[in-house]
Amino acid sequence: MPYLIALFGLVIGAYFWVQRARMAAEATQDLAGVAQDVMAAARRFGFRRKLNLHPVESLEDPDVAIAGAGVAFLELGGLPSAEQQDKLIVSLQSHLGQSQDKAEEAAILGRWLVAESGGAQQGLERLTRRLHKLKGAQSFQPLMSVLKDVAAASRDGAISTRQREALEEIARLFRIS
Repeated sequence: MPYLIALFGLVIGAYFWVQRARMAAEATQDLAGVAQDVMAAARRFGFRRKLNLHPVESLEDPDVAIAGAGVAFLELGGLPSAEQQDKLIVSLQSHLGQSQDKAEEAAILGRWLVAESGGAQQGLERLTRRLHKLKGAQSFQPLMSVLKDVAAASRDGAISTRQREALEEIARLFRIS
């Protein structure tokens, strides 16, 4: 009887470790897929990372900066739902005149830039500064249109305190009172 219990324990232990190995392999494949998505989006927008510069400072496409700012603003309100992310894509399409594929890729690259910036707050700051450098005051209207749509997509229709503070920072940056 003790041999059967030991054998049963070994079988359960082996099963447990095999499942862990499978889950690790799946996680690795998912990460590789994410990296490929980011690289494809970067290629499509002609993004090239420059040495000794933050990736946001290497950005030359204002549409990607607006998409990244939209992603960061969405994340400031909490964990975004799939519906909120879809509304961001639709907003990018309508206000920037992008196709669905291009809007999705801009959001993917924007999400990566936000992550490289160290989070939503810092990402939004960096991306809006870069946007202001790229297009100046004429970029304010498309940015605010996208952010307005993102705010409207929130669960209760109201913006969070962090989002409100971010809007105040954007107004200061663009010298809007």
